[in-house]
Amino acid sequence: MRVLVLEDDPELGPAVADRLRGAGFAVDLVRTLAEADLKVSVNAYDCVVADRTVPDGDAVSWLAECRRAGSALPFLLLTAMDAVSDRVAGFEHGADDYVVKPFAFAELVVRVRALCRRGQPARLPVLRVGDLEVDLPRRRVSRDGVLLSLTAKEYAVLEVLMMRAGEVVTRSELIEHCWDEVSEPMSNVVDVLIRQLRRRLGPPDLIGAVRGVGYRLGDGDHGPAAEDRR
Repeated sequence: MRVLVLEDDPELGPAVADRLRGAGFAVDLVRTLAEADLKVSVNAYDCVVADRTVPDGDAVSWLAECRRAGSALPFLLLTAMDAVSDRVAGFEHGADDYVVKPFAFAELVVRVRALCRRGQPARLPVLRVGDLEVDLPRRRVSRDGVLLSLTAKEYAVLEVLMMRAGEVVTRSELIEHCWDEVSEPMSNVVDVLIRQLRRRLGPPDLIGAVRGVGYRLGDGDHGPAAEDRR
Protein backbone atom coordinates (compact mmCIF):
# COMPACT_ATOMS: atom_id res chain seq x y z
CA MET A 1 0.00 0.00 0.00
CA ARG A 2 1.33 3.43 -0.96
CA VAL A 3 0.76 6.54 1.14
CA LEU A 4 1.41 10.23 0.52
CA VAL A 5 2.38 12.24 3.61
CA LEU A 6 2.03 16.04 3.50
CA GLU A 7 3.88 17.50 6.50
CA ASP A 8 6.21 20.52 6.58
CA ASP A 9 7.66 19.96 10.06
CA PRO A 10 11.30 18.92 9.42
CA GLU A 11 11.27 16.43 12.30
CA LEU A 12 7.70 15.14 12.37
CA GLY A 13 7.40 14.58 8.62
CA PRO A 14 10.33 12.16 8.36
CA ALA A 15 9.28 10.52 11.64
CA VAL A 16 5.78 9.79 10.31
CA ALA A 17 7.17 8.53 7.01
CA ASP A 18 9.70 6.27 8.73
CA ARG A 19 7.10 4.83 11.11
CA LEU A 20 4.72 4.05 8.24
CA ARG A 21 7.52 2.49 6.19
CA GLY A 22 8.40 0.35 9.19
CA ALA A 23 4.79 -0.86 9.21
CA GLY A 24 5.10 -1.99 5.58
CA PHE A 25 3.79 1.03 3.66
CA ALA A 26 5.49 2.67 0.71
CA VAL A 27 5.60 6.38 1.60
CA ASP A 28 6.26 9.60 -0.34
CA LEU A 29 6.83 12.73 1.78
CA VAL A 30 6.11 16.28 0.60
CA ARG A 31 6.05 19.67 2.35
CA THR A 32 3.69 21.80 0.24
CA LEU A 33 0.24 21.60 -1.33
CA ALA A 34 1.77 22.16 -4.77
CA GLU A 35 4.02 19.13 -4.35
CA ALA A 36 1.13 17.05 -3.01
CA ASP A 37 -1.12 17.99 -5.92
CA LEU A 38 1.57 17.00 -8.40
CA LYS A 39 2.17 13.67 -6.67
CA VAL A 40 -1.48 12.58 -6.69
CA SER A 41 -1.73 13.53 -10.35
CA VAL A 42 1.04 11.14 -11.38
CA ASN A 43 1.02 8.37 -8.74
CA ALA A 44 -1.58 5.92 -7.47
CA TYR A 45 -1.95 6.25 -3.70
CA ASP A 46 -4.09 4.27 -1.27
CA CYS A 47 -4.27 7.09 1.29
CA VAL A 48 -3.13 10.67 1.98
CA VAL A 49 -2.00 11.83 5.44
CA ALA A 50 -2.00 15.63 5.47
CA ASP A 51 -1.12 18.33 7.96
CA ARG A 52 -3.64 21.17 7.63
CA THR A 53 -1.31 24.15 7.90
CA VAL A 54 1.55 23.99 5.39
CA PRO A 55 3.58 26.85 3.83
CA ASP A 56 1.30 27.39 0.84
CA GLY A 57 -2.11 27.08 2.49
CA ASP A 58 -4.66 24.93 4.31
CA ALA A 59 -4.86 21.29 3.22
CA VAL A 60 -8.63 21.43 3.70
CA SER A 61 -8.93 23.73 0.68
CA TRP A 62 -6.87 21.32 -1.43
CA LEU A 63 -8.93 18.40 -0.15
CA ALA A 64 -12.14 20.18 -1.16
CA GLU A 65 -10.74 20.73 -4.66
CA CYS A 66 -9.86 17.04 -4.94
CA ARG A 67 -13.37 16.06 -3.93
CA ARG A 68 -14.93 18.48 -6.42
CA ALA A 69 -12.77 16.90 -9.11
CA GLY A 70 -14.26 13.52 -8.23
CA SER A 71 -11.39 12.03 -6.21
CA ALA A 72 -12.38 9.32 -3.73
CA LEU A 73 -8.83 8.96 -2.39
CA PRO A 74 -8.98 8.44 1.41
CA PHE A 75 -7.70 11.46 3.36
CA LEU A 76 -6.55 11.62 6.98
CA LEU A 77 -5.95 15.09 8.38
CA LEU A 78 -3.14 15.17 10.96
CA THR A 79 -3.14 18.53 12.71
CA ALA A 80 -2.84 20.54 15.91
CA MET A 81 -6.13 22.30 15.09
CA ASP A 82 -8.27 20.56 17.70
CA ALA A 83 -11.36 22.75 18.03
CA VAL A 84 -14.71 21.11 17.28
CA SER A 85 -15.26 23.63 14.49
CA ASP A 86 -11.92 22.59 12.93
CA ARG A 87 -12.85 18.93 12.98
CA VAL A 88 -16.29 19.63 11.56
CA ALA A 89 -14.76 21.71 8.75
CA GLY A 90 -12.35 18.89 7.94
CA PHE A 91 -15.10 16.31 7.61
CA GLU A 92 -17.41 18.68 5.75
CA HIS A 93 -14.70 19.23 3.13
CA GLY A 94 -14.26 15.51 2.56
CA ALA A 95 -11.84 14.14 5.17
CA ASP A 96 -12.24 10.47 6.03
CA ASP A 97 -10.42 10.73 9.37
CA TYR A 98 -9.05 13.48 11.63
CA VAL A 99 -6.19 12.95 14.09
CA VAL A 100 -5.09 15.67 16.49
CA LYS A 101 -1.46 16.27 17.45
CA PRO A 102 0.10 15.04 19.68
CA PHE A 103 -0.82 11.51 18.69
CA ALA A 104 0.32 7.92 19.19
CA PHE A 105 2.18 6.47 16.20
CA ALA A 106 0.66 3.04 16.80
CA GLU A 107 -2.84 4.49 16.47
CA LEU A 108 -1.88 6.43 13.34
CA VAL A 109 -0.61 3.26 11.67
CA VAL A 110 -3.87 1.43 12.43
CA ARG A 111 -5.98 4.32 11.12
CA VAL A 112 -3.94 4.62 7.92
CA ARG A 113 -4.16 0.89 7.27
CA ALA A 114 -7.95 1.00 7.77
CA LEU A 115 -8.28 3.89 5.29
CA CYS A 116 -6.09 2.15 2.72
CA ARG A 117 -8.27 -0.94 2.87
CA ARG A 118 -11.44 1.13 2.67
CA GLY A 119 -10.54 2.12 -0.88
CA GLN A 120 -9.89 -1.48 -1.96
CA PRO A 121 -12.38 -4.16 -2.99
CA ALA A 122 -13.84 -6.20 -0.16
CA ARG A 123 -11.66 -9.19 0.56
CA LEU A 124 -11.51 -12.18 2.82
CA PRO A 125 -9.53 -11.79 6.05
CA VAL A 126 -7.49 -14.90 5.19
CA LEU A 127 -6.11 -15.57 1.70
CA ARG A 128 -5.03 -19.06 0.61
CA VAL A 129 -3.20 -20.41 -2.40
CA GLY A 130 -2.44 -24.09 -2.07
CA ASP A 131 -0.82 -24.60 1.34
CA LEU A 132 0.17 -20.93 1.58
CA GLU A 133 -1.97 -18.77 3.89
CA VAL A 134 -1.92 -15.03 4.61
CA ASP A 135 -3.91 -13.75 7.60
CA LEU A 136 -4.51 -10.10 6.62
CA PRO A 137 -5.73 -8.66 9.95
CA ARG A 138 -2.78 -10.14 11.83
CA ARG A 139 -0.31 -9.83 8.92
CA ARG A 140 0.80 -13.41 9.44
CA VAL A 141 2.03 -15.80 6.76
CA SER A 142 2.18 -19.57 7.08
CA ARG A 143 2.83 -22.48 4.77
CA ASP A 144 1.62 -25.97 5.50
CA GLY A 145 0.78 -24.73 9.00
CA VAL A 146 4.28 -23.36 9.70
CA LEU A 147 4.49 -19.66 10.57
CA LEU A 148 6.96 -17.78 8.33
CA SER A 149 8.97 -14.65 9.11
CA LEU A 150 8.91 -12.06 6.29
CA THR A 151 10.29 -8.55 6.06
CA ALA A 152 7.82 -5.70 5.61
CA LYS A 153 8.68 -5.41 1.90
CA GLU A 154 8.43 -9.16 1.31
CA TYR A 155 5.01 -9.16 2.95
CA ALA A 156 3.85 -6.19 0.86
CA VAL A 157 4.82 -7.94 -2.39
CA LEU A 158 3.30 -11.25 -1.29
CA GLU A 159 0.04 -9.52 -0.35
CA VAL A 160 -0.27 -8.02 -3.85
CA LEU A 161 0.48 -11.38 -5.48
CA MET A 162 -2.00 -13.19 -3.21
CA MET A 163 -4.72 -10.65 -3.89
CA ARG A 164 -4.28 -11.32 -7.60
CA ALA A 165 -3.49 -15.02 -7.43
CA GLY A 166 -3.56 -16.64 -10.85
CA GLU A 167 -3.03 -13.29 -12.61
CA VAL A 168 0.18 -11.87 -14.00
CA VAL A 169 1.34 -8.87 -11.95
CA THR A 170 3.82 -6.69 -13.83
CA ARG A 171 7.05 -5.44 -12.31
CA SER A 172 5.85 -1.85 -12.69
CA GLU A 173 2.66 -2.67 -10.77
CA LEU A 174 4.66 -4.17 -7.91
CA ILE A 175 6.95 -1.14 -7.79
CA GLU A 176 3.98 1.24 -7.86
CA HIS A 177 2.27 -0.46 -4.92
CA CYS A 178 5.23 -1.57 -2.81
CA TRP A 179 8.03 0.97 -3.30
CA ASP A 180 8.19 4.72 -2.82
CA GLU A 181 10.34 7.34 -4.50
CA VAL A 182 12.82 7.50 -1.62
CA SER A 183 13.65 3.85 -2.21
CA GLU A 184 15.09 4.68 -5.65
CA PRO A 185 14.47 1.15 -6.89
CA MET A 186 17.10 -0.38 -9.16
CA SER A 187 16.01 -1.98 -12.40
CA ASN A 188 16.20 -5.48 -10.86
CA VAL A 189 14.83 -4.67 -7.38
CA VAL A 190 11.64 -6.67 -7.98
CA ASP A 191 13.54 -9.71 -9.24
CA VAL A 192 15.86 -9.61 -6.21
CA LEU A 193 12.92 -9.33 -3.82
CA ILE A 194 11.08 -12.21 -5.52
CA ARG A 195 14.14 -14.45 -5.14
CA GLN A 196 14.27 -13.60 -1.45
CA LEU A 197 10.53 -14.27 -1.10
CA ARG A 198 10.83 -17.63 -2.84
CA ARG A 199 13.52 -18.67 -0.36
CA ARG A 200 11.30 -17.60 2.54
CA LEU A 201 8.31 -19.55 1.23
CA GLY A 202 10.34 -22.68 0.45
CA PRO A 203 9.62 -25.48 -2.02
CA PRO A 204 7.67 -26.26 -4.06
CA ASP A 205 7.86 -22.86 -5.76
CA LEU A 206 4.49 -21.10 -6.03
CA ILE A 207 5.73 -17.94 -7.78
CA GLY A 208 6.20 -18.19 -11.53
CA ALA A 209 7.91 -15.60 -13.73
CA VAL A 210 6.38 -14.56 -17.03
CA ARG A 211 9.46 -13.55 -18.97
CA GLY A 212 9.65 -9.86 -19.78
CA VAL A 213 6.37 -9.08 -17.98
CA GLY A 214 6.24 -9.93 -14.29
CA TYR A 215 5.19 -12.63 -11.85
CA ARG A 216 2.21 -14.80 -11.04
CA LEU A 217 1.40 -16.60 -7.81
CA GLY A 218 -0.28 -19.90 -8.61
CA ASP A 219 -2.27 -20.65 -11.74
CA GLY A 220 -5.78 -21.83 -12.39
CA ASP A 221 -5.09 -24.87 -10.23
CA HIS A 222 -3.28 -22.84 -7.55
CA GLY A 223 0.08 -24.27 -8.63
CA PRO A 224 3.16 -22.39 -9.83
CA ALA A 225 2.92 -20.53 -13.10
CA ALA A 226 4.05 -22.65 -16.00
CA GLU A 227 5.74 -20.19 -18.37
CA ASP A 228 9.09 -19.71 -16.59
CA ARG A 229 10.16 -20.84 -13.12
CA ARG A 230 13.67 -19.42 -13.13
